[in-house]
Amino acid sequence: MRWIHCLAIGALSLALAACTTSPTGRQQLTLASDAQLDQMGAQAYQQYQQELPTVGGAPQRYVQCVANALVQALPAEQRQSQDWQIRVFESEDANAFALPGGYMGVNTGLLEIAENQDQLAAVIGHEITHVLARHANERVSTQTATQLGLSVLSSAAGLEGQGGQQLMGALGLGAQYGILMPFSRRHESEADELGLRLMADAGFDPRASLALWENMSAQGGARPPAWMSSHPSHGQRVQGLQARMDDALGRYEQARQAGRTPNCPRP
Repeated sequence: MRWIHCLAIGALSLALAACTTSPTGRQQLTLASDAQLDQMGAQAYQQYQQELPTVGGAPQRYVQCVANALVQALPAEQRQSQDWQIRVFESEDANAFALPGGYMGVNTGLLEIAENQDQLAAVIGHEITHVLARHANERVSTQTATQLGLSVLSSAAGLEGQGGQQLMGALGLGAQYGILMPFSRRHESEADELGLRLMADAGFDPRASLALWENMSAQGGARPPAWMSSHPSHGQRVQGLQARMDDALGRYEQARQAGRTPNCPRP
């Protein structure tokens, strides 16, 4: 059993050595190489473009205009740290995504729900801050550490046979709902907060984020409870945004006074 003890200590030491801080001051576990994740992001982006048709013309110019205004509002170091790209994909799914490296996509279905440039900026700003906050690295690292911990526990307790498999299955389920999903919900809430700041700093009206989530809520059907979901509920998101709206409006006014007045006509 001594090797198991050493393995656990080694894993803990590695985790402690890989702790970083998110833009909101939250402690993060980042075991993966950012360069490797960026490369994987580029590969996934290419594959996504092969599987779904892209849309050019006015929709692409519109989305690019909003993304450019948001990226220009970033500090120079963050602006230059990623290969910021964005594409419009033909899909009825009202969704957007961001991959390590700064590769982003917006589905045409989302353009139907986001009624103006400010609402679209709320989504793209949210996705940009997922990248800047290294959420993909943290998610991969958390999954790796959780799997290692369950493996160590299984070996240490001698959980073999059908009974052991059932117990490990229950432990795995507990890790999914107790560790991995809450981390994802925390990432979403953090990206909501950071994205709200970013859209305001770029001169987009942060109040549009509330209208966007009202639109999203009107489109939704039955949803699992928040504790069983990888995303906060619409109500939780709206509450979080409202709690930070005064600060965002102050940033918005400063941006407008500084001449940041984006003008991205919706097609």
